Amino acid sequence: MLLKTKNLKFTINLKHLFILSMGLCVMNVAQAQEIIKDETEVVEASQEVDSLVVPQTVKVDSVTTMKPRKVDGVAAVVGDFIVLESDIDKAFLQLEAQGVNTKEIEPCQLFGKLLEDKLYAHHAIQDSIVVSDAEIRKNVDYQIEQFLPQFNGSMEKLLEFYKKDDEKSFKDEMFEINKSNQLAQKMQAKIVEELEVTPEEVRIFFNKIPKEERPTFGTELKVAQIVAEPKVAEDEKQKVIDRLKGFKADVLENGASFRSKVVLYTDDKASISTGGKYVLNRKQPRMVKEFRQAAFSLQEGEISEPVETEYGYHIIYLEKIRGQEYDVSHILLIPKVSDDAVKEARERLNKVRERIVKGDISFADAAREASDEKETRNDGGQLINPQTQDYNFELTRMDPELYSQIQNLKDNEVSLVLTEEDRTGNKKFKILMVTDRIDEHEADYARDYLKIKELALNEKRVQTIEKWQEEKILDTYIKIGDSHKNCEFSGNWLKQ
Repeated sequence: MLLKTKNLKFTINLKHLFILSMGLCVMNVAQAQEIIKDETEVVEASQEVDSLVVPQTVKVDSVTTMKPRKVDGVAAVVGDFIVLESDIDKAFLQLEAQGVNTKEIEPCQLFGKLLEDKLYAHHAIQDSIVVSDAEIRKNVDYQIEQFLPQFNGSMEKLLEFYKKDDEKSFKDEMFEINKSNQLAQKMQAKIVEELEVTPEEVRIFFNKIPKEERPTFGTELKVAQIVAEPKVAEDEKQKVIDRLKGFKADVLENGASFRSKVVLYTDDKASISTGGKYVLNRKQPRMVKEFRQAAFSLQEGEISEPVETEYGYHIIYLEKIRGQEYDVSHILLIPKVSDDAVKEARERLNKVRERIVKGDISFADAAREASDEKETRNDGGQLINPQTQDYNFELTRMDPELYSQIQNLKDNEVSLVLTEEDRTGNKKFKILMVTDRIDEHEADYARDYLKIKELALNEKRVQTIEKWQEEKILDTYIKIGDSHKNCEFSGNWLKQ
């Protein structure tokens, strides 16, 4: 009986189908892109193992071989990449280690997903898509930090679990995994980056859904907030600016180490281990605008004047320019907020709340008049859902922290003053209101247009990726091992 693979698509929400390569990124820690070693044993004809003839283009120890060779344990070859039998087994082990019920996942499904990843990665290289080695290494370090607590912080136990002799070999393998996955992810993003849907396409998409099959959207809320932030005294700001200028002068005039200054003084604790280093790319916004603008205006070896961002004040050192990528280091200092300023902000917001409750001013007008949050102030304090880019928050998918703050509020009731700490440790205060509530309902074209538009766009993305995959399978060298030829793939991997 043939096993039909859906390439794990059944486990992924429709909204995310167009970035399938991300699905196994962390899971695949032990499923690295393995390069065939020169000393690989040639399989004898009498041995009962699956084997493939590796084409001339397959990489061998990072050098292209010119002679076909028979390799033990190769499940498939996709362009310049191979999938080993052990990759499939390791992938199952990793899923199980993360608590995934693998009983519902067939080997063919997982194998099909691995084939897709290699196809995307292969063509990403052909299309000269570049990924940052520095960013990948940083991501590897972060992943290891996330893994260690599962092993009581013991690197030895972590290496033992993943059957690695030392930390270097483990990091090297994770580097290859991450690089392959990033290539695949960028390739998929490139395929769909220019796709759009017209209003007519949205209408056609909606009308072709049978009424009994139309999606049901859960209860949705609109939430508004007014924020009061303690003010930093001007003399405190100037003190930070002068201190950063002193750091810059010490480096340029006295030869002091910028990295040492980072380790000793920066308030960006997450970057201390890398000496405050980040990699910026002109085509991929990452840092806040003010930081990027200052960094891109520098020449190699220059240090910026103090730059103000929402996080505090920085000086930025441009180490190297590599095409579109800029290697920069920075020192961040966050001005201290006085206790009096914290007290003043709370009292100020309490007075605003009293005016709203008494009916002297509407919540929306109070937000425009008094809120310190520029992102929501002009919209009357209305929060924007980052997933849908509209004002509606589906109750079951709402951020847990936001839900806990509004769950007991009645419509148009103003919350008490709440205290929050931002990522820099500074306090701010806010009040919230549920401004509208839409009960669970069947999809309505007019009311739910933005959600329906996103579903239509996702369908178009899936169709575009499937078409691209069909075309690339035909013009890419692909060889499937005998033990997997009984799989009924959703793609034409067997080229039949």
